[in-house]
Amino acid sequence: MAKPLPEHPAWLWRDPDPKASYDAIVVGGGGHGLATAYYLAKNHGITNVAVLEKGWLAGGNMARNTTIIRSNYLWDESAAIYEFSLKQWEQLPEELDYDFLFSQRGVLNLAHTLQDVREATRRVNANRLNRVDAEWLEPDEVAKICPIINVSPDVRYPVLGATFQPRAGIAKHDHVAWAFARACDAMGVDLIQNCEVTGFIKDGDRVTGVETTRGSISAGTVGLVAAGHISVLAEKAGFRLPVQSHPLQALVSELYEPAHPTVVMSNHVHVYVSQAHKGELVMGAGVDAYNGYGQRGSFHVIEHQMAAALELFPIFGRAHLLRTWGGIVDVSPDASPIIGPTPVENLYVNCGWGTGGFKATPGAGWAMAHTMATGAPHELNRPFGLERFVSGALIDEHGAAAVAH
Repeated sequence: MAKPLPEHPAWLWRDPDPKASYDAIVVGGGGHGLATAYYLAKNHGITNVAVLEKGWLAGGNMARNTTIIRSNYLWDESAAIYEFSLKQWEQLPEELDYDFLFSQRGVLNLAHTLQDVREATRRVNANRLNRVDAEWLEPDEVAKICPIINVSPDVRYPVLGATFQPRAGIAKHDHVAWAFARACDAMGVDLIQNCEVTGFIKDGDRVTGVETTRGSISAGTVGLVAAGHISVLAEKAGFRLPVQSHPLQALVSELYEPAHPTVVMSNHVHVYVSQAHKGELVMGAGVDAYNGYGQRGSFHVIEHQMAAALELFPIFGRAHLLRTWGGIVDVSPDASPIIGPTPVENLYVNCGWGTGGFKATPGAGWAMAHTMATGAPHELNRPFGLERFVSGALIDEHGAAAVAH
């Protein structure tokens, strides 16, 4: 059983000491920020760390995702960091001594056209070459894994098959955040909420600290891990990032008895669906086309994803919508992350994940911590630096991610 969430201890609310000096500051108290602080302490012995969150811990995109975890990406660079993350997910509940309900129920990525089939089988072969578990399933095999999918040929978008990653699944996002937060606190990391970064203290081209709504704080190194508003922070530091912020919506139904045994994703019909541990049907789709920072999006996106869900799952016809929400995702030009140094010395960035952030939480934290601690990228994030937008060595996962961005 999951451990109860701890009460908010006093240290989560205290004002930073204006005279304080930290070895490292992590800006952003979501999953990636907490994981970065955890691995700075665990892997590199750097415990004099402050995590600064403008709201409350894990109250941003960490609380606004659909909790899917998988590693079946096409390109070698993506497969490496996502598969590393999945292996971390598999052992983190024991390592962190916290059951965050990681359920390896598998992920189906449906194919509806001949082009879908060709792309999907290509991805299965690429996954296997990277030692990522992947299978190609015919429609009757899809129905055996998820009997509630409509695999009839007499529909607008018939299911021609699917890829299947058995080790993929879901986890409870708030539990994940608290698991990392508890571990960080136990190792001496300071977690400071309601503390927005408003500027940077610089010595020439080198960052030496941050200005916040609760005072100035000195630091040896600073990592920006704040999803949604990362480009705003970058401009305050004096450089621009090639990312755009978009609303990303999802919804849940009322609670139902277990009916949906796996995770189903369809890029063509454009919806992904799972069933949460409590019983809600969790549905999401792509990002809104317009740029914005609002945590709600266009109604037509919700309307289209619900229509798509009903085509695939007629059983959902009487399900009742409980609530919708929106996050803010940073999307890079190739829909792959940016992790590494910036033009400003001592300042590092982790952003641009699009829809892939939650599933990469452990790997992103591991790689970001290594980069901040050593000043050099880890092998996992070396391909994801800013320089690829100059050299043209892009890692284009727009379609290969199996969900539209």
